[in-house]
Amino acid sequence: MAKQEELVFLPLGGVGEIGMNLALYGYGVPGKRQWIMVDCGVTFPGPDLPGVDLVLPDIRFLANERKNLKGIIITHAHEDHYGALNDLWPGLNVPVYASGFTAGMLEAKRAYEGNRPEIPITPFKAGDRINVGPFEVEAIGVNHSIPEPMSLVIRTPLGNIVHTGDWKIDDAPSLGPFTDEARFRAVGDEGVLALMCDSTNAERDGVSPSEEEVSEGLRKIIESAEGRVAITTFSSNVGRIRSIAQAAHAAGRQTLLLGSSMKRVVGVARDVGLMEGIAPFLAEEEFGYIPRDKVVVILTGSQGEPRAALAKISRDEMRNVAFATGDTVVFSSRTIPGNEKPIIEIKNALIEQGIHIVTDREALVHVSGHPRRNELLRMYEWTRPQILVPVHGEAAHLTAQAELGAQAGIASIPKVRNGNILRLAPGPAEVIGDAPHGRVFKDGKLIGDLKEMGIDDRRKLSYVGHVSVGVLLDSRFDFLGDPDISAIGLPELDHEGEEMEDTLYDAVLNAVESIPRARRKDLGMLREAVRRAVRSAANEAWGKKPIVTVFLNKV
Repeated sequence: MAKQEELVFLPLGGVGEIGMNLALYGYGVPGKRQWIMVDCGVTFPGPDLPGVDLVLPDIRFLANERKNLKGIIITHAHEDHYGALNDLWPGLNVPVYASGFTAGMLEAKRAYEGNRPEIPITPFKAGDRINVGPFEVEAIGVNHSIPEPMSLVIRTPLGNIVHTGDWKIDDAPSLGPFTDEARFRAVGDEGVLALMCDSTNAERDGVSPSEEEVSEGLRKIIESAEGRVAITTFSSNVGRIRSIAQAAHAAGRQTLLLGSSMKRVVGVARDVGLMEGIAPFLAEEEFGYIPRDKVVVILTGSQGEPRAALAKISRDEMRNVAFATGDTVVFSSRTIPGNEKPIIEIKNALIEQGIHIVTDREALVHVSGHPRRNELLRMYEWTRPQILVPVHGEAAHLTAQAELGAQAGIASIPKVRNGNILRLAPGPAEVIGDAPHGRVFKDGKLIGDLKEMGIDDRRKLSYVGHVSVGVLLDSRFDFLGDPDISAIGLPELDHEGEEMEDTLYDAVLNAVESIPRARRKDLGMLREAVRRAVRSAANEAWGKKPIVTVFLNKV
């Protein structure tokens, strides 16, 4: 019996987590499907991943499907949607479709990081349609906290899919586009098999405030401030940057940009015509010559990044820029979960300097770029999908949207997580299998899993330190000179006030001398005995077992 052609959805990231969005859509008979990829994002490491720079989706599933991958479509230029492309594209080498701003951001990232292959980009913007393998893909303009975001209509012989990407409804954005209600309604009239919908704010009732209201809130703060005003926000939020610059100009203040990523984004925005009407920004060297009540600083560091401009200022490490008592710092951003501690530390350091802090608790200085529940209901009304698949969120967000969709009368809402292969058609939507998935880690110039990158060992080192032992034996298997002990990350003194290295030194002597000379010929056994003895001595003296490396040789 001939196999049926199927339409499937396979998320390799972003479903069951915030960030690292990567979705695959497949069409064809099992084993011979053709695929497209939507987005290719990263997430950022926490303290449990020491030394890791970025976390990338594991795409080993595509190792056997490489010839069947027909293209990659990027919905917008946030790191969690396009940040892995530079690292993963060389192994795929397929056409990439993206907006002009996204293409500019990719090129700026490549120039900044250096030694990166150029990724050819086919321009793709709201209103365009492209054919990629068996799929016809249409871009629909939506509003989000970055220029040129888009939703996708993916047309197939078995039905149409709407992949929302990140979106919200804002009737007064500082930078377009508007979310195109008329086009979504038209697609709904055409018929929507499945809606793959952003779940980030699915637990929040009501409608998101407008960016215009945020701009007004920031304008009032700038106008009423007596000293300098510094506003930290996401560097990709070009609309917010424009609003701040315009409010500063209206208040008779000049604007300074701080932070390499902020300057890079604004440079790309200028290149594609998104900064028209905005006056040139100050140079850092001019900061000290501008009266305190005549300057606004827009800077990076809203998430507590230790090397960002705000963190450096909190530590008084900037050469040309410093704040003083009576100045104001506004956090025009949300706190990404996991970043609370470094943000609090920066706030406290600024408060100690007499600087006034303003967050979204005190004033409307930030609004999310994702839809709340009433906005989700409007999307359901516009598109009228047969199937709802909550994506872009942790379990709580996905479940909240599933419950909302059920209340709205959507009949089919399958539970999907990263790695699940969801058959959308023919027949009822159901998970029919699982694909290899997970995370790989960018560590300096290399990419690999936990073991390949040595991350597990780094974790151990961060807790228990390392002891290196050098032992040299003579021809009779006696010590030839004193053993050499080097302890890194261990206490200097043990519980009795003795030097820790002396305690470990004694353990090495006792371990070797307790073994009869005839048995010392087994150098492997002898190394292990020394290793165990050192770990045991450290544990008795300290209560922890360090990593121990033994270099034992015979002359």
